[in-house]
Amino acid sequence: MYKGKEEMRTIMKKMLALAAAVVIASSAVVAAPKSANETEQSYQQVSKQVRHELLTLPYFGVFDNLAYKVEGSTVTLYGQVVRPSTRKDAERRVAKIKGVERVVNQIEVLPLSNFDDSIRISTYRALARTGGLYRYLMGANPSVRIIVNRGHLTLEGVVANSGDRNLANIVANSVPGVFSVTNHLRTDKDAEAY
Repeated sequence: MYKGKEEMRTIMKKMLALAAAVVIASSAVVAAPKSANETEQSYQQVSKQVRHELLTLPYFGVFDNLAYKVEGSTVTLYGQVVRPSTRKDAERRVAKIKGVERVVNQIEVLPLSNFDDSIRISTYRALARTGGLYRYLMGANPSVRIIVNRGHLTLEGVVANSGDRNLANIVANSVPGVFSVTNHLRTDKDAEAY
């Protein structure tokens, strides 16, 4: 009988060792790094979802500019918005995306200013009335963004060609009250490389 107990203990020890080996092996499989292809697909999927969430923000408009960068499970948000709620909504929505563990919100809320508001409206009207530039301001997601901060105007976005880029710059510089114009408009070719 004594010998049976000893055999039973030996069998139990071997079973526990086997179970521990299975647990360690399975955790190594779970913790194994993703292949480069899986990582790229995950990055593209997260990037696509972030873009979708930002473009569908309820108060995101032609006077706001948002950008982002995905690094692993961290998303950094950039840009300028007119409303503080747009900044908060962007962070909240991006934080809910599967695969995003951390959101760094560097979105600037532009100061309230009737002066800046009048420049925004005047610039919008001037661009809309000039040549074919109105098409860049249409739709739920206009391709040109008008950012005004303390009288300084910045054009962001994408236009079809360098002629439209230059025309938009000329129009923006002719808006009364503007202290300076920064033209960050890219052409379709530039945007593809970007």
